[in-house]
Amino acid sequence: MTTERTAPEPLSACDEPLASRYDVALLDLDGVVYVGPDPVPNAPENLRKAAQEGLRIGFITNNASRPARIVAEHLASFGLDVIAEDVVTSAQAAAKLIASEFPKGSPVLVVGGEGLTVALEEYGLTPVRSSDAHPVAVAQGFHPEVNWVMLADGAHAINEGAKWFATNMDLTIPTAAGKAPGNGTLVQAVRAAVDVDPVVAGKPEPPLLETSIERLEAKRPLMIGDRLDSDIQGAHAVGIASLWVATGVHDAYDLARAPKNQRPTYIGDGLGALAEKHPGVTVSGGKHTCEGWTAEVVDNAVAVKGEGRPYDGLRAVLSAVWAAVDAPAEPVKPAKTAGRGRRPRPKPAPTADSISLDAALHRIGLDH
Repeated sequence: MTTERTAPEPLSACDEPLASRYDVALLDLDGVVYVGPDPVPNAPENLRKAAQEGLRIGFITNNASRPARIVAEHLASFGLDVIAEDVVTSAQAAAKLIASEFPKGSPVLVVGGEGLTVALEEYGLTPVRSSDAHPVAVAQGFHPEVNWVMLADGAHAINEGAKWFATNMDLTIPTAAGKAPGNGTLVQAVRAAVDVDPVVAGKPEPPLLETSIERLEAKRPLMIGDRLDSDIQGAHAVGIASLWVATGVHDAYDLARAPKNQRPTYIGDGLGALAEKHPGVTVSGGKHTCEGWTAEVVDNAVAVKGEGRPYDGLRAVLSAVWAAVDAPAEPVKPAKTAGRGRRPRPKPAPTADSISLDAALHRIGLDH
C-alpha cells in the first residue's frame, strides 16, 4: 500500500551529514555506484563510511537484466558488504505487480533475461519463452540479448490479449564506452506494433521505490541517483528526499533546466556528499546566496560573485535560475500614446533554455 508522503523542498538545508539524517539510502546503480563492470571512483569507500555511521545501504536498479543475487555479487567484488536482500530490481517490482493481478503459476512471457525469469519465479509465476504458451502477461525488461524475435513474439502475445508490463522506460543506459540504448528504446519498438501502453514498474513510476521502501523497512529513506527523469522524479512521485550526484548521465546544465518534479532535495559531486552537511540558500532582492556565493539572473544570464566550494556555488545558481523560470509573467506598462492602442500583454518569464549558464558555471568551476 502506498503511503502518503511529501518530498522536501529542492535545495533544502541539512545541518548534519545526510548519513545521520536518513536511515536507508536507496542507491541507483548505473552511473552512481558503477559504470559497466567498474565502480565509480571512490564510491565503495564512501558507502562503507556511510554504513559505519549507521546508514543502511539499499541498491535500487531499473536495469532488469540480472537477478538481485548476481548484482549483490558484483557489488561485493568492490569490497562492499552486500547480500541479495539489499538489492531491489525493477524486475522484482514488475513481478510483484503481475502477481497482484494473476494467480500463482500463471504463465508470463519474458522479453528479457535472467533477471526477469528469477523475479517471476520468486513471486510464484511461471516464465515462458513463447507466445504459444498463451501467457496472461508479457514482462519486458532490458537484456543485451533481447532480439527482434523476442520483441515480435511479445507484440504477438500483447495483440492476443496478454497484459503488458515493462520494467522501466529509460531510453539509455550508461556503459564504459558511453550511452547505449536502454529498455525504453526496446519498449518503443514493441509499442509500434501494438495498440496499448505498458504498465511500468521502474522509476520514475512508484512501484519500484515503494517495493524498495517496504523490503528495506525504510522509515526515512533517501533516494540517490544521477538521472533527473527517473531517480529524482521517482523520489518526487513517492514523496521522499533525494540526492543527485554528478557521476552519471545528467550534469549541472541539465539540473538548471529541470522541471519542478525533477529538482533534487540535495546535490553533490558523488557519494561523498553523504558525509557532508548541506547548506541552504537565502534569497534577498533577487539575489540567491549559499555560503560564499551569490547568484542572480540579469538580462537572461546568471551572474555569480564570491568564492567557496563549487557545489555551494551551484546551489546559488540553481536557486536563481529556478526562481526566474518559475516567476509569474510580469505585466507590461502601457505606452503613453494618444488614443486607444493594443492592450499590452504580460512579459513572459524566461525559460530555462533561454538563460545563459556558461559564464556562471565556469566561474564556480563546474563547466564542461
